Amino acid sequence: MTSKAEHSQGLLLFRLHNNRQFALGTLKIRELVPYKPVTPMLNSHPGVMGAVTIREQTIPIVDMAQVIGAGAIPESKLKHSFIVVTDCQRKVIGFLVDSIERIVETNWRQIKSPDRSLGKDIFITGTVDVKGELVQLMDVEVLLERIYPSDPSMIKATVTDVEREQLKPLNILVVDDSRTARKQLTDVLSYLNIPFEVTDNGQHALDIMHKKASAGRPIDLLVSDIEMPGLDGYELTFEVRSAPALANAYIILHTSLSSEISVSQAKQVGANEALTKFDAKELVTAMLRGAQHLSRL
Repeated sequence: MTSKAEHSQGLLLFRLHNNRQFALGTLKIRELVPYKPVTPMLNSHPGVMGAVTIREQTIPIVDMAQVIGAGAIPESKLKHSFIVVTDCQRKVIGFLVDSIERIVETNWRQIKSPDRSLGKDIFITGTVDVKGELVQLMDVEVLLERIYPSDPSMIKATVTDVEREQLKPLNILVVDDSRTARKQLTDVLSYLNIPFEVTDNGQHALDIMHKKASAGRPIDLLVSDIEMPGLDGYELTFEVRSAPALANAYIILHTSLSSEISVSQAKQVGANEALTKFDAKELVTAMLRGAQHLSRL
């Protein structure tokens, strides 16, 4: 098992046409492409401008400002805009932005969770100070959910009554800083009538696990995102495995990044499983494997 470390995070700073500055993690970005003419698509979400072929792959182009409610980018600005090609949740999508600023380096401990006073309908997953300026990190999962909404009822048919009963007795904790990711998974668990607890950051999750263990009801199954502000999924896993009272938990880490490196690092810090996609169906299947593992202990 590796020692705990600070995990560096590259951020691409960019602006939308209203001059608001945002950031995206560079691990989710494939490339930056100057604007190219877009071919419209029938019956698509209003924020989807159409499709473009980049490196022999046809991908949808999303007007980011339109999706977050800031209005479509003016036609006069199109020729100077950029397409940020992302690879997230195994979907390759281009997000149209007004301008590219620069790339900066930070780490997850410098990224703060968004203020709850901002309300529920927000599109940021955290904030970070960059040379005295507060920069908001765009939550790509929220954008994707708006364009391609999930349906928890689709999973019910894939889980048998016997499998559901295997999960019901377990103490399950879900931790994810993305409101959309939390909702997707918790909606499924609620739909299946499986009890669980949920939180939005790693430190709070660790506190919950210690509290539960002290009360004689330790968490059996931990499902955590990897990329989180503060205590990320790797560090949370390391802390859990280092605490004898918590160490028997079955840990499933997931990431929206398509990266074998993420899987390797997850296994090094002691995770039982690592999934390179936030997908509620795959996570429930992994949880069932965890239930079978725990039944053999």
